Amino acid sequence: MSLLRASVAATADRIAARSPRPGTLARLGLGGMVLLAGVHKLADPAAWTVYVVDWVAPLLVVSPTTFMLANGWLEVAFGLALLLDRYTAFASLVAAVSLSATCVYLAVVWVTTGLFGDVLARDVGLAGLAWAVFVGAVRR
Repeated sequence: MSLLRASVAATADRIAARSPRPGTLARLGLGGMVLLAGVHKLADPAAWTVYVVDWVAPLLVVSPTTFMLANGWLEVAFGLALLLDRYTAFASLVAAVSLSATCVYLAVVWVTTGLFGDVLARDVGLAGLAWAVFVGAVRR
């Protein structure tokens, strides 16, 4: 068993030696997620309007569809900025604040209606990733 463990450790070391730095992987993962979410919002905004519950819709200044389309363009821009490593601190801060606010909203909806708990669980992790990318960008 120790031979297997040593082999796995040696393979992991070789992979790690050739891989990008953890901060780069985090930035690329966050950028890819934000970009793809934005593209999907532009391609199918109706798929995203289901997350706008009845009591929130009147608080929006625009229709839920228009809100998702505007958000989609912003996500495409910030996702590209992260992927290209341009304005990384600002783009990751926007993503972190947006995802954190989304988590608060989803938590309220989940507690009051039982909806979107799965999305909340995912977005908590994505918010943490965005904050980590922001901290890394500010420290460089």
